[in-house]
Amino acid sequence: MAVKTGYWNIRGYMQPIRLLLAYAGVEYEDKRYNVGPAPDYDRSEWLNDKFNLGLDFPNCPYYVDGDVKISQTFAILKYLGRKHNLAAKTEEEQIRVDLMEAEAIDMRTKWSTLCYNADFENMKPDYIKNAPVKLKEVSTFLGSHPYFAGQNITYIDFVIYELLDQNSQLIPGLLDEFPNLKEFHARIGGLEKVAAYLSSDKCIKYPFNGPMAQWGGK
Repeated sequence: MAVKTGYWNIRGYMQPIRLLLAYAGVEYEDKRYNVGPAPDYDRSEWLNDKFNLGLDFPNCPYYVDGDVKISQTFAILKYLGRKHNLAAKTEEEQIRVDLMEAEAIDMRTKWSTLCYNADFENMKPDYIKNAPVKLKEVSTFLGSHPYFAGQNITYIDFVIYELLDQNSQLIPGLLDEFPNLKEFHARIGGLEKVAAYLSSDKCIKYPFNGPMAQWGGK
C-alpha cells in the first residue's frame, strides 16, 4: 500500500517531513489541500477528508502507511526517524535532539506569530533584531558537529534546515554571521536526494504560509 501524506498546499509544518522522506527515498502520495480566498478561507477540501482517514486526532499534517496512521508533526517525524535510522543512537544524542526539538518549537511559534499577525510590519523589526540572538545559541550548540545530534544525521536536522531556510529568506544574509549554520544549511540542502527533491517540480518553493498570513515568502 502506498504511503500517503496530507497537508495544506504550502511548505509550513510539512516541509521537514517531505525533506526527510526525500532523503530516505520514500515514494509517497502528497495530498495538498487548498484554502479558499479571503474573507471566508474555505477549507472544505480538508474538511471533506478530515474524519474519513482513520486518524486518532484528525489534523494536518498526517501520514498514512497501511495500519500506521499518524497526525501531528513531531509524532510523524519521530516515527520516520525510527523507521529510517534517523533517530538518536545514544543517550547523549537523544538529549541533544530533545533540546533542539524544544528550541525548534519555540522558534517556529515565534515565526508563525510574526507571519500571521495583522501587525506584521510593526513586529518585523523586533523579530529581525532578536533572530541573531537565538541563532548565536543554536550556532554555539552545533559547534563543529556536522549535525545537531553530533556525528549522525537525525530527523531534527530537517526541521532546523527548514527554519534556517525560512528565516534566511525573510532576513537576507542572516546566516553570514554564523559560518557553521551556513555550512549546515548547505550540507542538508546538498544531500543528493534532498537536493534532487528541492530542484524538482514536486517541491513547493512558495508559499511558506497559508493565505491568512501577512508574509508567505519572497
